Amino acid sequence: MTTSDMPTYFKPGPAETVSAPTDPQLLAFHERLPGYAPTPLVRAPGLAAALGVRDVWVKDEAARLGLPAYKILGASWAVYRELESRFGPFGAWQTLGEVAAQLQGHGPLQLVTATDGNHGRAVARMARWLGLSAHILVPHEMVPARIAAIEAEGAAVEVVRGSYDDAVKAAAGLAGNRRLVISDTAWAGYTRVPGWVVEGYGTIFQEIDRQLSAVGAPGPDLVAAQMGVGSLAMAAVQHYRAPGRDTRVVGVEPTQAACVLRSLQAGQLTEVPGPHPSIMAGLNCGNTSPLAWPTLRRGLSAAVAIPDVLTEEAMRHLAADGVVSGESGAAGAGGLLALLSGPGAAFARTALNVTPDSSVLVLSSEGATDPAAYTRVTGRSAGHA
Repeated sequence: MTTSDMPTYFKPGPAETVSAPTDPQLLAFHERLPGYAPTPLVRAPGLAAALGVRDVWVKDEAARLGLPAYKILGASWAVYRELESRFGPFGAWQTLGEVAAQLQGHGPLQLVTATDGNHGRAVARMARWLGLSAHILVPHEMVPARIAAIEAEGAAVEVVRGSYDDAVKAAAGLAGNRRLVISDTAWAGYTRVPGWVVEGYGTIFQEIDRQLSAVGAPGPDLVAAQMGVGSLAMAAVQHYRAPGRDTRVVGVEPTQAACVLRSLQAGQLTEVPGPHPSIMAGLNCGNTSPLAWPTLRRGLSAAVAIPDVLTEEAMRHLAADGVVSGESGAAGAGGLLALLSGPGAAFARTALNVTPDSSVLVLSSEGATDPAAYTRVTGRSAGHA
């Protein structure tokens, strides 16, 4: 399949600068969570050769705070900030057990969210760390392995007969004084929590800056970010399109759930109704978060929608470079394969100012969250690239 076969969007003119200061307490907060350590930044020479660039750096989120995806960064920060806004301010603390002690007398409290997998598990983990209950709503097409992983955190899982977007609507209806909805997508009247989720992802990029500096490498010229509702891509744009930076950011979605790309093409928020059957389960979203939309519209240089076969190809490339990346995790790399190789590559490379001397950053946003599928695609064990 060639680039010309896939839906693409290139922003007319240069992407804009986006100003979004990061909370100075963010990284210190994450450093106090159980098992915190920066995730690896891996050089991927095989993928670099396939893309025709000097360097590809892969931020490997396969093991983040004991979970197989980056989502815990946003979920933990949003839960903490929402709890503090309702029941705080919290006194000084060093462990989450000390936060939990300060919540006594306000309970019982429950965290609620909708998920395609990783965000829900992250919310459930935060609930377990704080001694709270969790109610997680999931679309009916979610694979059993991801449901089991959420239940293993001690959460109650409700399967919604419908899409991820239907689960979001159902979760919103459960909000109450003792029931906090921790969603990574926004809707009318609900933007505070999703904003904290996006802000929480900023730790990824602070780590990357430090890791590149430690090896004397320059910042990336191009970044690929997966897009479901658009929160991770929003965080990438906020970091790499901040004043003084000129990195291009490309957003990547599944072909049948390309709500951001369709919105960019239409110039306004546009729904892509389900079903969304892609194996990129974490990206199967029919609506762009209205919180993310203005930032994505201004700051993305391009967007591409890819079929499952390309994320599978990217999984194999990443495995060969030593990175275990699941179907959603490899989508960013798959998008770059779509844009920078094949018959349409010359136009894309010119539009994105990509040369053989370019440095590229790929966000591998999850590990093998469906181990059987990972082995089927790559021929390798989920525990080893």
